[in-house]
Amino acid sequence: MSEHTIKRYEDELNLLKQKVIAMGGLVEKAVRRSMKSLLELDAKRARKVIERDSAINTLELQIDEMTRKILALRQPAAGDLRFIMTTIKIVTDLERTGDMAESIAETMLQSEDHPLTHLASLQAMAEKAISQLKDALDCFARGDLHLALSIIQKDGAMDLMFKSLQRETLTYMMEDHRQISTGLLAYSIGKNLERIGDHAVNIAEMVIYMVSSHDVRHLNHEAASKLLNLQTPTE
Repeated sequence: MSEHTIKRYEDELNLLKQKVIAMGGLVEKAVRRSMKSLLELDAKRARKVIERDSAINTLELQIDEMTRKILALRQPAAGDLRFIMTTIKIVTDLERTGDMAESIAETMLQSEDHPLTHLASLQAMAEKAISQLKDALDCFARGDLHLALSIIQKDGAMDLMFKSLQRETLTYMMEDHRQISTGLLAYSIGKNLERIGDHAVNIAEMVIYMVSSHDVRHLNHEAASKLLNLQTPTE
């Protein structure tokens, strides 16, 4: 390829990465705002989250079109091909995470008739999920294998938090039947937060593939670390 063609190709890849990061930023904001609307009983904010989901979907379509054109016209190989495959997977996870944020906002509107009274567990889960999502976006932006591994390692904590929430809501529902509606809403929000954590792990796994060419999906943290010959820094 000519020098001019190579420069255009590099610009296309850089723009693709910027688009993915921008989409990630919108998704992270949506999750934060949906939870803020829940904790502050802010129906107006919840409706804005729902309305702004279209911006996330628009970016998804733009990125899909960009990847199709690059694959068709540039025929990328090796590392570039892994990068493009990674963006395709990550965009799917981001779009679904945006749907989770929208679902939380919709649940918040439903909770106006059944206000949630036990929010501490949900707040803790939300902080964890948002932290995982932010780290996932950071490790994609930097190609950081250590950070990606730490996200996989921390996934078990989110699962335990969701199981604890399940026990907590079930206890409230059994003690007082009037808590059934609120308990079901809390469960729905908790499930969405758990899924957001799962999508963050998916992103981290794809970053590892992008950087190292190793597929660590379905491997636990220890197996992935051994495969990559890396140790996660101690916190």
